[in-house]
Amino acid sequence: MPAILIHGVPDTHRVWDGVRRHLTRRDVEAWDLPGFGAAPSPDFGSTKEEYVDWLVERLEQVGEPVDLVGHDWGCIFTARIASIRPDLVRTWVGGNGPISAQYVWHPLAKTWQDPADGDRYMNELEPTSFAKDLVAGFDVPPELAEQMVRHVDGPMKDSILKLYRSALTMGAEWEPALANLSAPALVFWGVLDPACQIEFGEKLGAAVRASRMLRLDCNHWPVLQKPADVAAALEAHWNQPE
Repeated sequence: MPAILIHGVPDTHRVWDGVRRHLTRRDVEAWDLPGFGAAPSPDFGSTKEEYVDWLVERLEQVGEPVDLVGHDWGCIFTARIASIRPDLVRTWVGGNGPISAQYVWHPLAKTWQDPADGDRYMNELEPTSFAKDLVAGFDVPPELAEQMVRHVDGPMKDSILKLYRSALTMGAEWEPALANLSAPALVFWGVLDPACQIEFGEKLGAAVRASRMLRLDCNHWPVLQKPADVAAALEAHWNQPE
């Protein structure tokens, strides 16, 4: 069975490039979500439910349970899938994507969730300034921040706004089903993340009965800051005896 890696916001499959370079495994795929490098269909509304449905449909096409991995929104989406469609998932790994009724959305998320402020933010978004914000606020390596913002185009901006506006109460809606996640689980988390605090990584790990809670000395993007550590943890998790 393959391993499937799902990115978050504002990313594409490229966010996994560093991790993949450290993996010995070769049956690994990193998918682009609609609006994030993959063109959305005209009727795709970019809500959290539609992203889960889209992923479920693609996973069904694989034809066997997969090793499912997600970061940020990818963590949230894949945990949801592992909770409601356990038949599709052999193992699950997620990082820096909180799913809790107690979680308070970070300031930028709140801006995106406000129709007027969010639209204004995206209309005025300047790539160089955005890259500097990612470096200063989230310790993203400068060259990787520049690569990231190059792919923040019109469809991605629109998708981000629609996703966040669909997710005002995501934690309260999706947290209860985490108890149904039965696949062997690993949670990794950058403990210095100011937007998705480590306490919510701990809560997620407890909710899914994770066999390991990997705390990494980095910010929101361990997949960019600590790719070798994330890759080693993934392969150890995948190779556990069943």
